[in-house]
Amino acid sequence: MFDYKMVREGELSTVFFKGDMDIEITEVMEEEILPGLQHVQQVELNFAAVSFVDSTGIGLLMNLVQYLKEQEISVTVTQLSEQILEVFDLLQIPDILGREVFPIYSIEND
Repeated sequence: MFDYKMVREGELSTVFFKGDMDIEITEVMEEEILPGLQHVQQVELNFAAVSFVDSTGIGLLMNLVQYLKEQEISVTVTQLSEQILEVFDLLQIPDILGREVFPIYSIEND
């Protein structure tokens, strides 16, 4: 089961994801979330309530982040669980998308 809530405050939109990010969220990501982020300058993708991410979910996240960056929209991915962060690290997602997208790396380097 997947759900999300989008909160806009000025030029910042925060998307709170909840549940599993897998193939079942493809339509939601492409038809609801992506269009909802068109006219902002900053996006925060909050993973605090995400319990599982499979390869499709990772692909959708990568496409979303890359699209936003192409549109010159600043994007961060926050509140990752240790398990999901470990998977992202193993797959080198922070290196592919840019470590600036993952604020946890700037905390570690302080």
